[in-house]
Amino acid sequence: MADTLETSHDNRNFGANISDINSANKIAKEQNVPLNYTDNISPNDEILAPRNSGKVQLSKRLGRADKSPLGIWFWELDRVLLLLMLLLMAIGLLSVSAASPATAKRLSTSTVELPEQYFFYRQLIWTIAAIPVMLLISMAPKEQAKRFSIIFFCVFCSLLFLLPIIGKEVNGAQRWIGFGFASLQPSEFLKPLYAITLAWIFSWRLKDPDLPVRIITAIIAMIICFFLMLQPDLGQTILFAGIWFALMLVSGVAVKWLVALITIGIAGLALAYQFYTVARQRIDAWFFGTDGLTHDKLAIDTLTSGGLVGKGPGLGSKKYSLPEAHTDYIFSVIGEEFGLLACIIIAILFLAILVRVLIRLLDEKDHFTVLAVSALIAQFTGQAMINMAVNIGIFPSKGMTLPFISYGGSSLIALSMGCGLILALTKRNPYLDRSLYMVKGQ
Repeated sequence: MADTLETSHDNRNFGANISDINSANKIAKEQNVPLNYTDNISPNDEILAPRNSGKVQLSKRLGRADKSPLGIWFWELDRVLLLLMLLLMAIGLLSVSAASPATAKRLSTSTVELPEQYFFYRQLIWTIAAIPVMLLISMAPKEQAKRFSIIFFCVFCSLLFLLPIIGKEVNGAQRWIGFGFASLQPSEFLKPLYAITLAWIFSWRLKDPDLPVRIITAIIAMIICFFLMLQPDLGQTILFAGIWFALMLVSGVAVKWLVALITIGIAGLALAYQFYTVARQRIDAWFFGTDGLTHDKLAIDTLTSGGLVGKGPGLGSKKYSLPEAHTDYIFSVIGEEFGLLACIIIAILFLAILVRVLIRLLDEKDHFTVLAVSALIAQFTGQAMINMAVNIGIFPSKGMTLPFISYGGSSLIALSMGCGLILALTKRNPYLDRSLYMVKGQ
């Protein structure tokens, strides 16, 4: 009977003549038993029996023959890029563990003493939550990822606009919304969503070249930057403006407009210097120097004190003098305990991510994908460059975290969202474009 026709790993005879199998399938057809077939069956794979003979298990999961959604995602994903991102997260946990004792000691009081690894354990929890977020978003099709980003862009824009009313003040800046024991920084989550939304608007030009997409995006960018400066947050303002500028470059803009935009950017910094006291103090200290120890001097002194290979994990002493050792100045802590060589490796990892993404975009045909991924990687690597530049003293202090390295729940989850979107938009079927090199399908 056809109902008993099945094969298994234990009772399979691959030396049998294939005609016997064909005869068995012919008998099953005559008895109107539905059959399932798969392409590219080899002696090392399961031979599918009639549908009612039981569920067939593939001998190898996530193999080339795996047609499940998980298998398709695995082979379309840029696994090298994912590995580089996970490596940065692992380095981040090690770095926060090194910086945690200094911050825990600084924030401890006579009544409450924080454990030395307090921030490490919290960062570990956030990392465990962030990795699934990145992987789940990377599984989304491009259209769903775009819709998701645009919808939540509106949500977090609303939260940003409400910050002057419902936000709580931390260190003189009103950037956070408190929810009981947790806090949320809307601008962190807004960055990747803002990049996708602006890229979507720029892509309208393909349908109608007369649409004023540059004016529309410029107005959106200015509104967001205005509310960021109300907090105030000059660092995030520069980053948001930089994302828009990167999109202008990728979309194609005349040289005269580039000169005009650079001039406007310099004028904006001049206004910030004039009306933003904290910015004026930091810029003056960077340009003219100040007497005594400043954050910049402490950061450079800590960074270089470890030499090429560092003092060793937990042996750093100068990190205890840093104001934000676990966030803004964690790069200096890495230099002291693990050496300048470790700092160079981290910089190379960020460069490798940038190069990998750009290579992935070389043969990309979708205009929206090119714009969106360019904006996302500009945000990711731009933030890293600003943080490292501040730590080595070539840029004024901006309060910018180092992606995946610095401590912070909002920052880590938001960066995981952005990297998940990069992975989702750069997914590619490795066999999809083979027809370009074929003649008449051969």
